[in-house]
Amino acid sequence: MWIYEKKLQYPIDIKCKDIRMAKYIITQFGGPDGELSAAMSYLSQRYTMPTGKAKGLLTDIGTEELAHVEMISTMVYMLLRDATVQELEEAGLGSQYVQHGRAVFPQDASGVPWTAAYISSMSDPITVLHNDMAAEQKARTTYEYLINLTDDPGIKDALKFLREREVVHYQRFGEALMDVYDYQNTKKYY
Repeated sequence: MWIYEKKLQYPIDIKCKDIRMAKYIITQFGGPDGELSAAMSYLSQRYTMPTGKAKGLLTDIGTEELAHVEMISTMVYMLLRDATVQELEEAGLGSQYVQHGRAVFPQDASGVPWTAAYISSMSDPITVLHNDMAAEQKARTTYEYLINLTDDPGIKDALKFLREREVVHYQRFGEALMDVYDYQNTKKYY
């Protein structure tokens, strides 16, 4: 089903470590409104969509969200690269280090691990698509807040790309919603 290109969807150009930003950005990997939650939600929701267009859209966006997980993970790894154990501890990442070493782990900015409870899936397509549009808006807002927390042009560039993809996803879910409404309002002949 997937063809994996061994490159990031958008290049990450981070030159310096920034442990504080890594601690914040990780929320877009394992937080409740992060990319992993979105990917798992969308890839689960596609099965109960009544139209091929809506199913295909959820598959496409869910797959793209996995690419965003890869981008966020790369950013966190680069921001923590060369950090000493003392620096990690001073930044409040001592318990992260004890449990995971220097591995990138799905959690939010407070260190709460990702859980499948963050996945949203219902059989009502209208509810699902409205929820997905709200999820994209929450992710967009989170990216805006993250952008406000840094002056690093490499970090800002990647975060702006991800924020704009959330806007596109929101628009595409709106198109899918109209498609599902049209399908539901069409007379069915048996």
